[in-house]
Amino acid sequence: MPLRFLLRILAALAFAGLALAAVPANAQPVAHPVATLAGLDKITGRITRFDVYIDETVLFGALEITPRACYDRPSNDTLQRTSVFLEVDQRSLDGTAKRIFTGWMFADSPALSAVDHPVYDVWLIECKNSTNVPSPTQR
Repeated sequence: MPLRFLLRILAALAFAGLALAAVPANAQPVAHPVATLAGLDKITGRITRFDVYIDETVLFGALEITPRACYDRPSNDTLQRTSVFLEVDQRSLDGTAKRIFTGWMFADSPALSAVDHPVYDVWLIECKNSTNVPSPTQR
């Protein structure tokens, strides 16, 4: 009886190993040079959509937004498909800046890691390879 039980366990483990071998590994993320973000001014209710190059800083209201990386995964991947690493500073009237957000933001779940600001909301729309905005080297 113990031998039969052991053989069943080995057969089950072998079957599980074959099943796991048949599952494809998650696709590697693809880096993109442009992040498309959207921002909401809660006072006016105006939503602005803007493209930002990686490592370029843009001003949205009193916020300085700098994307450091923007990644995309295939649509069949079960992980968060589109993500950006952002640094967000709040610019004060005297010209000083205070970091209010550093971290990953996900297009599929914008509230998961959000910029906490009383006047502005910022979220990721997509990562892309090109935009009609001139690159920083062309300005």
